Amino acid sequence: MCGIAGFVNSRGRPAERGVIEVMTATLARRGPDGSGVHVAGPVALGHRRLSIIDVEGGAQPLSNEDDSVWVTYNGELYNELPLRAGLEARGHRYKTRTDTETLVHLYEDEGVDFVGRLNGMFALAIWDEPRQRLVLARDRMGQKPLYYAELPGGGLAFGSEPKALLKHPEVPRALDPESLARYLFYEYVPAPYSIWRGVRKLPRGHVLVWDRGSIRIDRYWSPPPASQSEIPPFEAVVEPFWTAFREAVGRHRRSDVPLGVFLSGGVDSSSVAAALCEIEPAASIHTFSIGFEDPSFDESRHARDVAEFLGTSHHARTFSIDQVHELLPEVAGWLDEPFGDASILPTHLLSRFARESVTVALGGDGADELMAGYPTFEAERAARLYRGLPRPARAVAEAAVGRLPVDHRNFSFDFKLKQFLRGAAEPLPLAHQRWLGSFSGPELARLLTDHAFDVEAEHAAIDRALPTGADPLARSLALYQETYLPEDILTKVDRASMACGLEVRAPFLDADLVDRIIRLPSSYKYGKGRTKRLLKASVAGRLPESILKRPKKGFGIPVARWLRGPLGPLLDRLLGRDRLEAQGVFQPAEVARRIEEHRSGARDHRKPLWTLLMFQLWHEAWLE
Repeated sequence: MCGIAGFVNSRGRPAERGVIEVMTATLARRGPDGSGVHVAGPVALGHRRLSIIDVEGGAQPLSNEDDSVWVTYNGELYNELPLRAGLEARGHRYKTRTDTETLVHLYEDEGVDFVGRLNGMFALAIWDEPRQRLVLARDRMGQKPLYYAELPGGGLAFGSEPKALLKHPEVPRALDPESLARYLFYEYVPAPYSIWRGVRKLPRGHVLVWDRGSIRIDRYWSPPPASQSEIPPFEAVVEPFWTAFREAVGRHRRSDVPLGVFLSGGVDSSSVAAALCEIEPAASIHTFSIGFEDPSFDESRHARDVAEFLGTSHHARTFSIDQVHELLPEVAGWLDEPFGDASILPTHLLSRFARESVTVALGGDGADELMAGYPTFEAERAARLYRGLPRPARAVAEAAVGRLPVDHRNFSFDFKLKQFLRGAAEPLPLAHQRWLGSFSGPELARLLTDHAFDVEAEHAAIDRALPTGADPLARSLALYQETYLPEDILTKVDRASMACGLEVRAPFLDADLVDRIIRLPSSYKYGKGRTKRLLKASVAGRLPESILKRPKKGFGIPVARWLRGPLGPLLDRLLGRDRLEAQGVFQPAEVARRIEEHRSGARDHRKPLWTLLMFQLWHEAWLE
């Protein structure tokens, strides 16, 4: 896993080596094992390397046999070996064992269409010297990030993270106000936007072609339609699904450096560990979990139970909650876009712990979005019933819930009910975003001094992109796969792990497995009142029964309590009236009201206040 950067000048103007060297240096955390640049004519390619495959011989940027095609690449290919065999049979000569070299040879044979053949996680840039063409591509599910900026005069710059682009002298360091509104609405900035004016994210499953100053962006992969053939009965699908999943885990284990498994004690990561234990001896498999001294937030005992059941070599470490919020200044320093998901803190802590022993870790990401694992999918059915109630009955319910005393514990009863009502009356997919996000459209209007963000238009555009003719659950799953998975979950894991030079792979997002899962009926994913129905059926007997019955619970940390206690001084400093008036972005009275209500216990504003705090930390680190 690595960091990439580069640029191409228009009209053949020679590229400056000093610029690409500075851009590449910003990504040292992503690739601590080495760096390289290639500068030729108008193009400059940079690479920071985290050595995984062919440790000795896989340096980048890397070229084909005659140096006419060059690549800089961040990722792993899981179908590289069969691709290599076919390319060698067609006469291509390899000089390394790295999967990177397959990219240039496959591009030689198939041109831009080569990217559709790849099963992996990646962000890549290919320079085609004879055609003077630059090709950027991002993997299907959006596991690896790729940003770009059009340069004055027709050039293009790109990088794994915005910090690399900001080192290019022609990329401005300026806030995009509409992207700020999107951040406050989503708790992240969704593709194709970024918080930086003029900088864009290449969306998942897309390819960008720069050809002598002109730019074309195409979607090379879309989720397959539901199967039109007869689907076998549920019971007949269970074991074939497990076999396909185990094969995906097997493809993801290829590494020339030590590999382990993140083990949270939930079904997803535990399934990855169980599948790996069917491939190699359990005692040789290293699993990692962290716990907290505060028992209300400590889930480590469940991970320990799974490790003992499977017989893995388990590593666990307990932290105090104070050690988590002490990470805030450091995290704000390397997060070059504001990010409102607080679980990035414990995810980074777990990554640092695992990195002491391994360089690659397998995780369970993607299962919830593919197989309906979140409580919001259960809430969707309840919301349909709620919307069917007469308006007076809904008003009575809302008043009763509003009178519940505030409980600042993790996923407390009143928090879940109040969050449910925030979106229950909204049409899908807006309801899901209200459950997940911090601010509604009307709340943004009261908060921002300059508000021009149209929430309804935003979600109308998303709704149009969802599959037509699909059942409601299939559409909701497609929504999560298009937005929440790549822009929140995978962004969190990428930044938290790469900040300490750890590669995290997600077997659930294997291309072959994703195609299989998407084609299955929705009732196989959420049915008979059970989330992740097929996955849980396939691991029955392979994991402790208690793990299968556990309710879904994320990487919880006591944000609500912190905001009333140890983070109080930081809240006052970054969101105080004088500072906000000087900044001119937020309405000071609206922010002060939320802070006071949260501190007094009158309301629970943990999500909006945390989202604002993370923006201010980012603003201080990157714009002040």
